[in-house]
Amino acid sequence: MTLSRRETMMIKMFARSAQSTLSGGHTKGYVLKGATAYKAEQGSHYAPGISAETVGSSVLWFGMVTLPPGQRTKAHIHEKHETAFYFLSGEELELWTGDRLQHCEKAHPGDYMFIPPCVPHVAVNRGSVPAVVVGARNEPTAQESVIMHPELDSAVP
Repeated sequence: MTLSRRETMMIKMFARSAQSTLSGGHTKGYVLKGATAYKAEQGSHYAPGISAETVGSSVLWFGMVTLPPGQRTKAHIHEKHETAFYFLSGEELELWTGDRLQHCEKAHPGDYMFIPPCVPHVAVNRGSVPAVVVGARNEPTAQESVIMHPELDSAVP
C-alpha cells in the first residue's frame, strides 16, 4: 500500500503529537476521517481509525475490516491480544476457530464476534457482497503482530 503525501504528513503529525503526550497522557481528543485501507497478511482489508499510528493510542486499535465476497482469511492467531467485531453489513460470515479449526459459527449483520488470544481462526465470506465488520482489539498498532498457520488452511472447506 502506498500512502499519499498528505496521508504520510498526517500520520507523522499525529505521531509527533502522540509522542509528546504519551508520557503524561493525551491532552485532547481527536476526530479522524477514514484512513486508507490496506490488505493484511491474513487476507482481509483493514481501514484503521484509532491506532498507535493515527492518534498515538497505547492500548486500542479500532477500525473497519472488510472481507470481499467469495474470499476467506488465511489461518492465523493473534498471540497477545483479544479481538472483538460487530458485523455491520453483508450476508453471512463463517468464523472457524479451534486448534484444528473444527468449530464453525455463522454470523449475520447485527451479531458480535470475539476471538481470544492464541485461538487459531479463519473467516469465510461465501456471500455475493462484501462482509464489513467494525473491530477493536487491545493492541494498538495498525499492522498487528499475527502468526500465520498455513498448515491449517486446508482444514476449512
